[in-house]
Amino acid sequence: MENKLISEAKLTHVDQRGQASMVDVSEKTPSTRRAVATGFVSMTPATLGLIKENSVAKGDVLATARIAGIQGAKQCPSLIPLCHPLMLSKVAVEFDIDEAHSKINIRCECKLIGSTGVEMEALTGVSVAALTIFDMCKAADPNMIIGEIKVLSKEGGKTGDWKRSEL
Repeated sequence: MENKLISEAKLTHVDQRGQASMVDVSEKTPSTRRAVATGFVSMTPATLGLIKENSVAKGDVLATARIAGIQGAKQCPSLIPLCHPLMLSKVAVEFDIDEAHSKINIRCECKLIGSTGVEMEALTGVSVAALTIFDMCKAADPNMIIGEIKVLSKEGGKTGDWKRSEL
């Protein structure tokens, strides 16, 4: 499916009076839904070295960030107003150390069989993992940058499959 332009999109969380409302998904047919989001944390080479060597004073950064990302995805409806509580069947958080650019790339995949998508859960998983890396390493490197958190793809639902097209 082609990506919709923003001007063509209809806001779904606004009722007829322009007020915020939770979308009624009770009539939607459950289907397998999957979303992948990514982001990164850039840092000094020295900080990246501490993470790789598991020498950060607060402990194993990537193991902690993985658990935090999974928990973040599961807590999405508690954090983001109007998100539906979902029975996630899969949350996977992965890291790729990019030494050439001194950053850690983060990928979160969420999946379920349900009546609504999981893009917000994937985005929240990436965000919380990135925040955890920042928190655990801020004493060594307060200049870290969290960046480019975005949905890469989504599958399932009425609108079908979607993949990010780079501009």
